[in-house]
Amino acid sequence: MALDWDPVYLANLALCIVIFFLGYWGYKRRRDVVPILIGLAFGLFGISHIMTILGLTTELASMLIAIRTFAYLLVVLALYRYVKTKTDRS
Repeated sequence: MALDWDPVYLANLALCIVIFFLGYWGYKRRRDVVPILIGLAFGLFGISHIMTILGLTTELASMLIAIRTFAYLLVVLALYRYVKTKTDRS
């Protein structure tokens, strides 16, 4: 297994970790589900970046697609909840 220390993957992983913890922090402060959904999505993106760094993209391509698809669906759900909450308050 050859590690791919591409700075783009490393930067993306670092940002995913930061967003994951900010999402958790936002949820703990306001008890709003939107930040945690976004944090979880970026946590999943981070997992996919780790898999890429570890050189597992070929062996686990289907799993990477599933992880990233689920992460995008979490972002869609978070945005839907945000828009719906704002609309309900109007």
